[in-house]
Amino acid sequence: MTHTDETPDTDETPDTGTRNTDALQTDKQTETDTHPPAQALAYWTVAPCQGELRSEELPAPAQDEALVRALYSGISRGTELVVHEANVPPRIAEAMRAPHQTGDFPGPVKFGYLSVGVVEAGPEDWIGQHVFCLHPHQDRYVVPLTSLTRIPDGVPARRAVLTGIAEIALNALWEAGPRLGDRIAVVGAGLVGGMTAALLRSFPLERLQLVETDPGKRRFVESLGVEFVLPEDAKQDCDIVFHCSATDGGLAQSLQLAGDEGEIIEMSWYGDRAVSLPLGEDFHARRLSIRASQVGVVARSRRHRRTTSERLELAVSLLRDPAFDAFLTGESQFEQLPEVFHALENGELDVLCRVINYPEPLQQERNEA
Repeated sequence: MTHTDETPDTDETPDTGTRNTDALQTDKQTETDTHPPAQALAYWTVAPCQGELRSEELPAPAQDEALVRALYSGISRGTELVVHEANVPPRIAEAMRAPHQTGDFPGPVKFGYLSVGVVEAGPEDWIGQHVFCLHPHQDRYVVPLTSLTRIPDGVPARRAVLTGIAEIALNALWEAGPRLGDRIAVVGAGLVGGMTAALLRSFPLERLQLVETDPGKRRFVESLGVEFVLPEDAKQDCDIVFHCSATDGGLAQSLQLAGDEGEIIEMSWYGDRAVSLPLGEDFHARRLSIRASQVGVVARSRRHRRTTSERLELAVSLLRDPAFDAFLTGESQFEQLPEVFHALENGELDVLCRVINYPEPLQQERNEA
């Protein structure tokens, strides 16, 4: 975007080098009236279990920024319900901020990190590009170009909302470092557990099982090409167990499934909820390890050779497989977001990733009119 400086009038009368102050104010007022600030609409958590859409002014993008119009966003149910229900522990509130979060926990706060859109203003080579951004639910936003990840050919924009989830799973795999012939279990067939198992499909493993208490998820798991097992049928002596169920029982079973001196990668975020665990059993007797995987930083094994931008680029490139569409289980319109979060909180919506659709410009203009 270019800015034109005001130039003096070019009358035949010699210019004194100054202009009347009243005239300047009139010019500025006319410019403001002609070009009012751009507006955006965003979802905010304003109190525990209460959200609303709020309007805000958008700044003009600077030279190294872009204006993005959202096409889709996704709800990462586990994490976003922790925020929606005001269960973020105060001790780690600052550490758990999302990249483009506005406001502080517990609220009011604008939170979210699965947004896909199209660049409407910015450098010429970015105009019209479909991009992923770790941005809250908002119909238009201005961000630095470094915050955008171009969506490659072969990845539909709607599916690309899963980029942030694929990044979480990718980081966990970098943490654990699965090896040839490993026996692996993933506990919990939710959004993160399913994505972790889906990425592990291509590894040359001896065994991969996705352990889930809900038999209704069998079809989803098998559509990914992964073996579904109920807890009582899960095989033990695993080299690595990825725990993703965010339940006490799931973590306790993970300890039982790991082989001697095996490792459990804990991917769940419990918020402020205390967890009860039988550490006096398998954990102590068989010298097991529990290691946290948190996507805020690149896994230690890759931290010196991969940036977060490179990790996101790899994550979105992994989504070319149409099998990942199985994670997108339901859609709602942007203006319905307060009701959607209420339904998720009450268990009325049982979904993996709820896709939020944003209105096209003409539709939006009609709605505003």
